[in-house]
Amino acid sequence: MERKTVRRRVLPGIAMLTAIAAAVTGLSGCTDGNDGGTSDPKNGGSTAAPAQPGKYRSLPQPCKAADGKPLKAMLPAADSLTTEARERLYEGIADASYDGDRHVGCRWNSQVPEGTLLLSVNFERVVSYDRATTSDDEKAHEVYVNRLTAAQLPFPGPATTPGGTPGGTPGANPGTPPGANPAQNPPTATPSAAPSTAPSTAPSAPPSNGPAAPSASASGSPSGSPSPSAPPELGSRVLEGLGNEAFLDDKLSAAGATAAQARTVRIVFRTSNVIVTVEYSVQPAGPGTVPPSTETQDRALLLAEALVERFNE
Repeated sequence: MERKTVRRRVLPGIAMLTAIAAAVTGLSGCTDGNDGGTSDPKNGGSTAAPAQPGKYRSLPQPCKAADGKPLKAMLPAADSLTTEARERLYEGIADASYDGDRHVGCRWNSQVPEGTLLLSVNFERVVSYDRATTSDDEKAHEVYVNRLTAAQLPFPGPATTPGGTPGGTPGANPGTPPGANPAQNPPTATPSAAPSTAPSTAPSAPPSNGPAAPSASASGSPSGSPSPSAPPELGSRVLEGLGNEAFLDDKLSAAGATAAQARTVRIVFRTSNVIVTVEYSVQPAGPGTVPPSTETQDRALLLAEALVERFNE
């Protein structure tokens, strides 16, 4: 009888402890559920889909990407070079890179009797570290705009007169025709201005010095040896139809008594999240020779177009 009594008194205590433990467990479970419930709706309501990564996850080898006819047109080999020397010339020299998927480059150097030809190609893959707000393409666009601004572009056609320094200063902007678009048909503004100045100087030159007048206005004469300089100087400008966005920066070094006047053309274009830079420099062997802007720019543009096709493969 006493044993039954003891069991009846102990069992309610055990039941009470069990109930208390269950209550505590229930409270903790409710607390965990409330935390997850408040965080999930909040996160679900405020979280936006991250921006898509850029089109390119890696970079091609620039020394091999810049091959073919454009490269040989920009870097003609001297006749004295052997076959092995020619191959080494067009192989190029790769720039040192600590991350081949982010920044790579290649350089070429050709020595010809007329002077020195320098070429460099650089690829930079831009990555956004905050895809919640900025995509890789948007970040690459920011990098491109910074370089465009640093080059003081766009210019409305030829940056300066043939005797000046193309792309040196933004002083040519006042010559922009009203309503003209700087990014379209840049050379059209200068041909219209050139005839207006040529007639004004031609009549005044004969009375003072007849023989000197034709040489002073050689740019307007259709015949004679100065005819190759007849086309106007093409200055720095924004380009259309090259990648997603592009610009060309043309600079002519200052003339000197002994130093040659070199011309350097730099083309920068963006294709998705990659920035490509092509820099082509023509350094004559001696003073008195000015590399033409049209020919120098055309060669650089051919290579840039070939690189766009390479990235689109």
